[in-house]
Amino acid sequence: MLVRNTLWMFLGQGLRLVIQGGCFVVIARSLGASNYGAFIGAVSLVAIVSPFATLGFGNLLIKNVVRDRRLFPQCWGNALLMSVISGAILLIVISGVARFALPASIPTALVFLVAVSDLFAARVTDVACLAFQSFEQMGWTARINITLSVLRLAGAIVAVKIWAHPTALQWGVLYCAASCVCAVFSIVVVGQRFGRPRLNSVAMRSELAEGFHFATGLSAQTIYNDLDKTMLARLSTLDATGIYAAAYRLIDVAFVPVRSLLWAASPGYFRAGEHGLQASVGYMKRLLPRAVAYALLVLIALVAAAPLVPRILGPEYARSIEALRWLALIPLMRTIHTFYGDALAVAGHQKVRMHLQVLIAVANGIINLVVIPMYSWRGAVWSSLASDFLLLVAMVSAVTFLSRESDAKSVVPQYALDSSVK
Repeated sequence: MLVRNTLWMFLGQGLRLVIQGGCFVVIARSLGASNYGAFIGAVSLVAIVSPFATLGFGNLLIKNVVRDRRLFPQCWGNALLMSVISGAILLIVISGVARFALPASIPTALVFLVAVSDLFAARVTDVACLAFQSFEQMGWTARINITLSVLRLAGAIVAVKIWAHPTALQWGVLYCAASCVCAVFSIVVVGQRFGRPRLNSVAMRSELAEGFHFATGLSAQTIYNDLDKTMLARLSTLDATGIYAAAYRLIDVAFVPVRSLLWAASPGYFRAGEHGLQASVGYMKRLLPRAVAYALLVLIALVAAAPLVPRILGPEYARSIEALRWLALIPLMRTIHTFYGDALAVAGHQKVRMHLQVLIAVANGIINLVVIPMYSWRGAVWSSLASDFLLLVAMVSAVTFLSRESDAKSVVPQYALDSSVK
């Protein structure tokens, strides 16, 4: 089952990767470094709070449905309702914060469009993907993800056809439209496959605390991944933001196969987590070597291929070569700390993971405040490397400590891994 689901996710993510790559090249070239930097500044600010748009109820959906499929209607309904309530509140908050967090050259209308896309539409699409994931129907998860990428690529092509060199705001309109169309499609498909959503206010109230831990952890993760781009836009220049964001985008693309494995493995992770930390760690250690081997290959490939960046995106991205070579270490570190962090979360230690992620996010913000004004995008690169390394050490240390503590208390039965994991 895991092999089949991983293959589905890899094929889906691979096709999505190609489409996203095309969209990235079209937009980065047509907007130019400054306009692309403005767009990324808005996206990065919204991304910091976007995990709170569902308040972790998407994660709770997969956790609960994997263990009892009869709970799906109420989990689906509660997640959709929470998306509407939280998204509306966050839209108001982010519209106000943007005036102070971003430079005046980034239009407020652009921030609003990105917020509608990424706080409402994209989050509903994510929850729909998690619905299919909870039933281990990764084929549909892949189709939805591909649909969103195709719609955004179509929007990018339309933008270039209409304006040749669109502004960040013009691209924002089509970016938002593509996300909204995909969200509607996702809701319809889930309804046809699994039935209508149903609300359960009692379950919603009882799960608020756990959902908040998931959301806070995801938000902290977004902060140490994306805060530097927002701070670059504010403390440095939009040109520097575009240079750094282009290199970082390639790092995100390179991490897609690892993310595919994590998505496919998540149902097994949650089942293992029912048996405690030792079981989830055992499950994790069977998968981690493959992912680490891939990350090492990615490191070598990114360093070697970095000179191709300005040839593909344009000469104004020449400084992205240096940025990409430094950032090539991140997929390796991210692979390790994500696997260890997931092992903690599914075994009931999401609160521990959240606290560690928040600490690293705070440290990342402090480091950025010091180094970005002095070293611009190079400072953002060094801050990212330091944050991922600190998180790796923190996650491995937490798993090691809690595992030893568990050993001292009791002997946990060996968890029976999926027969498909070999």
